[in-house]
Amino acid sequence: MNNFTYHNPVKVVFGLGTLKQAGEEAAKLGKRALVVSYGDASVTGTLAKLKGLLDSAGVASQEFLEVVPNPPIEMVARGVEAAKAFGADLVVGVGGGSAMDAAKAIAAGVLYTHGDLWNMVYASHSNVTAQPPEEALPLLLIPTLPATGSEMNMCSVVSSTARGQKSYIWADCLFAKTAILDPELTYSLPPFQTACGAIDAISHVLEIYINGQDESDLLHAWQLALMRTIVENLPKALANPSDAHARTELMWCATCGLNGWASPGDAWTPMHQVGHVLTSRHGINHGSSLAIVMPAWMTYHKALKPERYAQFAVKAMGICPHGKSAAELADEGIAAFRDFIKASGVPTTLGEKGVTAADIPAIVEGVRTVSFNADGVLASNPPVTAEALSEILKLAL
Repeated sequence: MNNFTYHNPVKVVFGLGTLKQAGEEAAKLGKRALVVSYGDASVTGTLAKLKGLLDSAGVASQEFLEVVPNPPIEMVARGVEAAKAFGADLVVGVGGGSAMDAAKAIAAGVLYTHGDLWNMVYASHSNVTAQPPEEALPLLLIPTLPATGSEMNMCSVVSSTARGQKSYIWADCLFAKTAILDPELTYSLPPFQTACGAIDAISHVLEIYINGQDESDLLHAWQLALMRTIVENLPKALANPSDAHARTELMWCATCGLNGWASPGDAWTPMHQVGHVLTSRHGINHGSSLAIVMPAWMTYHKALKPERYAQFAVKAMGICPHGKSAAELADEGIAAFRDFIKASGVPTTLGEKGVTAADIPAIVEGVRTVSFNADGVLASNPPVTAEALSEILKLAL
């Protein structure tokens, strides 16, 4: 196992009906809350309940409802101005990853002193000029879509409309003070969003499992169990959106997938780097971009780690190992994973999203510009060259 330092200060309030504790938890953090969320009907009921809870706890609030997928830094800047004008001393993020990431960026932006807010962003892995934030307003995060784990990590993913880029802000001050995880808030999610969120949660663990360190028994066992739990419970949630057990398992898996427990000593997220470019260049939503990249990536790399892929087949996808070689199990596991994604209603090929072979060079260049390191490769185990990435994308067509 690799050496690592682990720190996670987030207080988690978990369980059915725990939204009712939002007022008292917010009152511990501030008196004037900017509530950051979407401006559509998906969260209207939750926001109305939240306002009542904040009022009852003596916390004044103002809503900022301009969040859109892949939150642009231009929107973050408007949120910062709204927070300042209101005199906010607390930011509450309500929604999926985009809402929570926007809330984080706004909370940091209010106190940022290094110029343009895009300066916070690690926009190039080969020439790092980012000046990450050093402090932020206290954050209370309330996820309504189990997916990104943003409620319990120190990352905010933002985009720049002008630059056509999507990348990270990464800083200790982005940890929430408190996260309220109420699975009841996910019952009304459309099936496609539920599936994309679950696939995103799998990707956070699969990235590390197949691209990370070679020897870490407990870590690999944890990763496989988390993936298997999602594979077992997503179909149940899709069949019965109010299945409390399935929704509870999916929410906790999403949080655990990216709160650091599944990746101590590892930091490889190469498939996400590709997914971000598919989003910024072709408008493919985040979960779908990973659903497309993962099977192709696995097909390209399977021969390098046959035993690792065989274990994925058996312990994550439930493939019977009797009488089969590691290579045969790897193939069956990848096929089963692709079928699982398809059955959930999420695309698995670039062609389904209108991306053609002619688009591949520009996608590779987009990944190279933002995510290749100073050695000219995409950090992974093993590292990935531009030529290899091009071949992976061809497999995804």
